[in-house]
Amino acid sequence: MFTNYILIAYRTLIKNKTYSLINIFGLAISLTASILLLLWVWDELSFDRFNQNVDRIYTAAASFDKDRKQVWPVTPAPPATFARQQIPAVENTARVLDNSDILMQYNEKKFSEKRTAYADASLFRIFSFPMVAGSAAKPFSDNRSMLISETTAKKYFGSDNAVGKVIKVNNKDNFTITGVFKDMPQNSSVRYDIVMPFAILNERYIQNGATGGFDADWGEYDYSTFFLVKPGTNAALLGKQLADLHRKNQQEDFIKDLYYIMQPLKDVHLYTAIGEDNGAQVVKIFFVVAIVILLIACINYINLVTARATKRAKEVSVRKVIGAGKKQLFSQFITESLLVFLIAMLLSLVVIYSIMPFYNELSGKNLIFNFYDGRVLVLYACALLVTVLFAGIYPAFTLSSFNPAVALKGLIPGLGKNAIFRKMLVVVQFTCSIVLIISTVIIGQQLKYIRQKNLGFDKENVVTFNGRKFADHYDAIKAELEKQPGITGVTAGSNDIMNIQSTTGDADWDGKTADQSNFMINQMDVDRNFLKTMNLQLISGTGFTGTPADSAHYIINEEAVRQMRIKDPVGKRFKFHNRDGVIVGVVKDFHFKNMRQSIQPCIFSYKMFWSWWRFYVKTTGNQAPQAIAAIQKLWKQYNPDYEFDYQFMDQRFDEMYKNDIRIGELFNCFAGIAIIISCLGLFGLVTYTAETKVKEIGIRKTLGASVSNIIMLLSKDFMRLVFISFLIAFPIAWFMMDKWLTNYAYRTELQWWVFAVAGACAFLIAFVTVSSKAFRAAQSNPVKSLRSE
Repeated sequence: MFTNYILIAYRTLIKNKTYSLINIFGLAISLTASILLLLWVWDELSFDRFNQNVDRIYTAAASFDKDRKQVWPVTPAPPATFARQQIPAVENTARVLDNSDILMQYNEKKFSEKRTAYADASLFRIFSFPMVAGSAAKPFSDNRSMLISETTAKKYFGSDNAVGKVIKVNNKDNFTITGVFKDMPQNSSVRYDIVMPFAILNERYIQNGATGGFDADWGEYDYSTFFLVKPGTNAALLGKQLADLHRKNQQEDFIKDLYYIMQPLKDVHLYTAIGEDNGAQVVKIFFVVAIVILLIACINYINLVTARATKRAKEVSVRKVIGAGKKQLFSQFITESLLVFLIAMLLSLVVIYSIMPFYNELSGKNLIFNFYDGRVLVLYACALLVTVLFAGIYPAFTLSSFNPAVALKGLIPGLGKNAIFRKMLVVVQFTCSIVLIISTVIIGQQLKYIRQKNLGFDKENVVTFNGRKFADHYDAIKAELEKQPGITGVTAGSNDIMNIQSTTGDADWDGKTADQSNFMINQMDVDRNFLKTMNLQLISGTGFTGTPADSAHYIINEEAVRQMRIKDPVGKRFKFHNRDGVIVGVVKDFHFKNMRQSIQPCIFSYKMFWSWWRFYVKTTGNQAPQAIAAIQKLWKQYNPDYEFDYQFMDQRFDEMYKNDIRIGELFNCFAGIAIIISCLGLFGLVTYTAETKVKEIGIRKTLGASVSNIIMLLSKDFMRLVFISFLIAFPIAWFMMDKWLTNYAYRTELQWWVFAVAGACAFLIAFVTVSSKAFRAAQSNPVKSLRSE
């Protein structure tokens, strides 16, 4: 019997090729898109969840004011040590300091490693980073030992045992490898290839003459600190206890409102320390889009099946007359729906496996699709349930229940002729599509706004790189480069001008009040010609002159002036890092952080160069290759052991927003898919309508109706539904996009014409879809449609 159902279902699909293709391809495309989107969503939600103790791991962020406006996601070194000793709720702690970029050498092999860090040995007891060789309980034997990842071990030593091998670091210190850990997962917030003992930093403190080492330095906020707490610990109370412990050991007005925010590790990837969105909203949006795409395809299937139910009424009546019961008819329709879904599912699997490499490149991830993944199976099961429940059971139950004598006359109450249900589904479908179109336009506008916004300095045709030993020969290298054709300026600074990461509260000035004790300012040491080369605009005062007097001169931005509440700041006293000086200039506000943040106070000071200073070389653009070649020649002379790793600043700017750009590209792709699926369904419904009105069209044409009259006849009802969808979609899209844009301190405005243009585009797409089929129907020969009754 089941074989017979399959055979009949197959014949039905072949007989109605247009509808079958629309249903199968619509479902296949939607299943593919939904699974790809959900793979992305699942990956984002999986960050750090692999850790066995994830529910008990917290990271601390320091907040310096009651309003939580000044929050640093770092701590000094001592709180970890003191908390472990004095707070019962703390079971263990681990501190981590990024080491950024080091030179590793084994025999003749030299590698520049970027994902390196100093960390407490307890890191491997708090986190679930399995050891391939060595001991997680005691990973470091001394301060000249290190741990490396499995991939790094293979890169250096091939199949040889890495443990016991000695590696030279930065051409001076020898480190012995005491352990190899499995590569830290890509969905880990802590991800390094090389880990060296944190205690090395203590050696350096003592060597530099610091009394008590780093556990006595409560003012250096440089370290990511993780706490493994006991079950049932109150995180808010722990934060207060940490702050009280800090104030007990450092009694300064600056930290009178200090509070440590304890953020759960599982929230670090998607939320800021104070709980603001840092990607969670996008995850929610993509999840909704995945469900919407699947819903649109299911709506297509439901609409086409229910619409065509009346055309099968006579077939069902004949079956009932010759003895088919409700059970057999019901099974027949369910089998047809199952067959359509299974074909669509197989097609979607082929497409997913084929495009996964491209999708990973587009999304910037390394996702792996596994059909036997429980979440994938649940998704397919839900899609099957919706398809069978609404598109299979509904018409199956109705068609198997009617009176065959009535149906043979073409009358079936409640189905086919009553199209209200189908119209509601079309409205839902196009409402979703229009919301996606509007969202796509606004996301694109925001990304364009960010790229085109004046940052307050010149980022075009500027090459930037870490100077290393260049800094030791700065004047000579600068003079040599400025002679080269295509180079118009050379300068250097202690930070990345587009992402200044150094902030301090160590500032004082005449007129400073008690309510300004928590004043924070971003700091950057620069060369004397930095402002000129980067085209930063002085609005008052002068720049640096390069004379010894500059050591006590400061330049601040407009926002600093506003928050400090100083009138006519040039020439006023300013104390910075216990060094008395004067403000010699005010620079126009510029963007030195992500556009999600508003401009903050900033100060430039003039200082002797350090080896880690960043260089900025301005070129003419058309002679940029010659300029880079000149820099490379000098690089090989002064930094022969290191690769010349440079970027143009506009590329670096794009890199800052690459996640936003990728999300915009993904959203565009999936919004386009949703629109295509919606149009497929609309095309199917118009095709059905044209088939049911074939004789009416023939009569109208015979009586003189024009092609445009026929197109209007077939199109007007559908266009009316699309217009209703506009009215519903606009407020939904406005609400969604307004909420999304709140993530940016600087954002484009939501303007009515954006919605109008997006609506017009959707209307045009729908009209082209409908009128293309209507035109073909209007062009048909009326004789053919009227010659048989």
